[in-house]
Amino acid sequence: MRAKKVLPAGVSYGIRALPPYPFYLDHAKGVKLYDADGNVYTDYWVGHGALILGHAHDNIIKAVEKQLPNGTHFGFSHEKEIKLAERIVKYVPSAEMVRYTSSGTEANMYGTRLARAYTGRNKMLKIEGGWHGGYDSLHAYVSRPYGRVESAGLNPKVTEDTMAVPYNDLEAATKIAKKEKPACIVMEPVMGAAGFLTPEPGYLEGMRELCTEVGALLIFDEVITGFRLGMGGAQGYYGVTPDLTIMGKVIGGGFPVGAFCGPEEIMELIDHNKYPDPEKRSAHGGTFTGNPITMVAGCATVDTLKDGVVHKHIDALGEKMRSGLQDIFDAAKYPASVTGVGSTFGIHFQKEKPKSAGDTAKNDIEMTKAYFRYMLERNIVYLSPTVSHSWISSPHTKEDVEEYLRVTEEFMKSYKA
Repeated sequence: MRAKKVLPAGVSYGIRALPPYPFYLDHAKGVKLYDADGNVYTDYWVGHGALILGHAHDNIIKAVEKQLPNGTHFGFSHEKEIKLAERIVKYVPSAEMVRYTSSGTEANMYGTRLARAYTGRNKMLKIEGGWHGGYDSLHAYVSRPYGRVESAGLNPKVTEDTMAVPYNDLEAATKIAKKEKPACIVMEPVMGAAGFLTPEPGYLEGMRELCTEVGALLIFDEVITGFRLGMGGAQGYYGVTPDLTIMGKVIGGGFPVGAFCGPEEIMELIDHNKYPDPEKRSAHGGTFTGNPITMVAGCATVDTLKDGVVHKHIDALGEKMRSGLQDIFDAAKYPASVTGVGSTFGIHFQKEKPKSAGDTAKNDIEMTKAYFRYMLERNIVYLSPTVSHSWISSPHTKEDVEEYLRVTEEFMKSYKA
């Protein structure tokens, strides 16, 4: 009741309003969550996927504690923002230069603005079901039925130049891109909110070739996959280099962050020295860009990941989870498929493995909700109740995965439609 008096629905983000009511955390460590009532949960949401090292990792805590007495926010340039940018440039194939924001939403906003400035075009092509934050021009074709108004208060003029095609449909993308000549195609190389859908062989390569052919910039939204699918993110994993990359989550080490990066030829359009005329320059700014706490936490995270040990561990657990889940569903002779790559996994209660967000309409939504409730009641948590997708982070163990599989097997034996 206290929360509802001061927060709409009693939460700071609608997806956290878990049925029948949300739990409120007291503290977290590793992959364990401790709520205000003394319950302990194993966390497969890990800060919306941002906490690849888990909650309160020692390396990050030490880095932040060292920085705190030296200032939490400067509002001026400092070396720490250079250090994180140098790490991003070193590992991300598309990155030669970086600019920071405070969220993935802002990074998508500034990144797509830069694409329009560079190409001199206004139209954008995205993927149906793709979530790129709350930026108005990309807040279209997010939920079914695609093309409907996604939010009250959205000016229809800001989305009239935004088009969308299904994921894994190169033919549809080719048809519309050749006709409309967009400034950019912005896409998640692995679709997150749709339940970790992965690209079909040749799809990303085809999108790369298409953008080159029509003179559009290929933008990979790697807010989820950046530094999670290895040091090079999805573009390193799949061997396809975009023109611009949107980043967030992992690079902040648990603190608010976003970034967009690309080659100097494109990024220099932000440089006020080279382009003093605001009509020829792509504007960018923000009070908390390059925040020193975020920068040192990000550097500590990247440095912890760079030897490959963490990725080897979480990817192995991800494969164990995905194969184990599929074995359970097959043995139960119930139509269900498992998606994901690396340390991600999604569960779809339908016979065919979905290839696009539209395909997820076939999911058994009541079973999805029942599965969520069953797991939550046994202190295993993720989001959301209607889309079962999760992350594995470094503190997760083989025993954690085996427990998740055991509880899932119990659910399959007990569930009655």
